[in-house]
Parts: sequence; structure tokens; C-alpha cells
Amino acid sequence: MSLKTPTLTVVGAGPGDEDLITLKGIKAIASADVILYDALINEALLNYASKAAELIFVGKRRGCYAFQQEQINELIVSKAIEKGHVVRLKGGDPFIFGRGAEEIDYVKPFGLKTFVVPGISSASAVPAYQGIPLTKRGASESFWVITGTTKNHQLSVDIACAAKSTATVVILMGMHKLDEIVHLYTQEQKQDMPVAIIQNGTTKDEKVGIGTIKSIQHIVKEEALGAPAIIVIGEVVKQRASLSSISREVTFA
Repeated sequence: MSLKTPTLTVVGAGPGDEDLITLKGIKAIASADVILYDALINEALLNYASKAAELIFVGKRRGCYAFQQEQINELIVSKAIEKGHVVRLKGGDPFIFGRGAEEIDYVKPFGLKTFVVPGISSASAVPAYQGIPLTKRGASESFWVITGTTKNHQLSVDIACAAKSTATVVILMGMHKLDEIVHLYTQEQKQDMPVAIIQNGTTKDEKVGIGTIKSIQHIVKEEALGAPAIIVIGEVVKQRASLSSISREVTFA
């Protein structure tokens, strides 16, 4: 058993670009004795870790699990007791469809000190990198962020509600439900609603398809778009600004 206080810090790694992590997140990584990291984090962030830190991949992708969630929970506790400070490194923000709160709830009865470092969510950052404002005066007064697939592997019922609204709708983990999403919007007579699909947003592998509810399935096939991707539905897609590539062309002093 470590002489250090068993501690869990849940850290948001941001949407993919390694520079889109907070200073507090980097400090947490640097102080970790163990880092349990997910599939969607940029592994360049692990370079901030101590050479003595133990790095464990616990990523989950659709249909492919390095560890089940229950095993990850148990691993956090055992490693914190054994070594001290465990950092749970998650893509985006750990409290937005990241299960960060569930992991903190699990470990607290074991006496671990717990902290969270918020991250920049892919829900807002990925559209921003494509020049898409989620809100804009005269185009959208609000935005919804919805998971496309629930824990029961069904389409979220909230998408049917969102399809009736004028809000910008950002759907995470929804590519495998795209046909159902298009059907819901078509039922609402919104075939001409603009849609953007952004795969691997903010990374060097970023791909984007822009269309409408009527055309987006064809564009996905044409552009060979797939998961992980974010779906943005709403008039704001028309407001797409012309930007230089922040990640590849702009150099900050």
C-alpha cells in the first residue's frame, strides 16, 4: 500500500487537439502515479506524465472494450490504494457523456479523495473549428447536446423532441443511428434543414460533410464518414464562417 493518500482526479482531455487541454489538466497528469486513459484522448498528452507513472489504456469503442466499466471502477480503487494518485483521463469534458460522475460516486465509499478538472467539450469545440456557431442572433436562440445512443443501445427519445424545436442540435455518438435521425426530421417536414457531420474533429484526421437532412446520408457515403463524429443540425450550419485551420496553419507565439 502507498503512503500517499489514495486520490482520484478525473481530467477532461479536450476534443482531440493536444493543445485544447487546460493547464490544470496538464498539472494533474504530471502529478499522477497512475493514468487510466480512454480511446478518444490524444496520446501526446501522456508525454506530460512522469516517467515513473504507470499508463493503462482502458478505452471503449463501440463493440470493443479493453475493460468493462465495472473493471475500470475497481482498477481506480486498487491502483489508488497501491500507488496514490490516479488520473482518469477522458476525452472532451468528463461530465458531458463521459461517466466521470459515475466513477467518482463509485470510489467515494472507499475513502478516496476526489477531484475533477473540466475539459473543453467536443460538442462545442468541434463545430467551432469548422466555423459553425452553435448560437447566433437571428439563427438560433439555444442548443441541445444529446447522446445518439442510450445505454440500452436505443436512439435517445430526446432527439424526437429536439426535431420539433428551432434549437441547434448537437448529437454525440449518433452515426450508427443516422437513418433514424433523418427519419425523425423528415417526419417534421425538415428535409431542407442544414446538417454538418464532423469526424475526428480538431485533429489532423478531421473530415467534414455538409448537407441537409435530405442529402446527408448520400454525403456520408460519398465522403466515407464514420465514427467518431459529431452531428450538428440547425440553421447555424449555414452561418459557417471561413476560417484558417487553427490546428494546422495558425502559429501562436
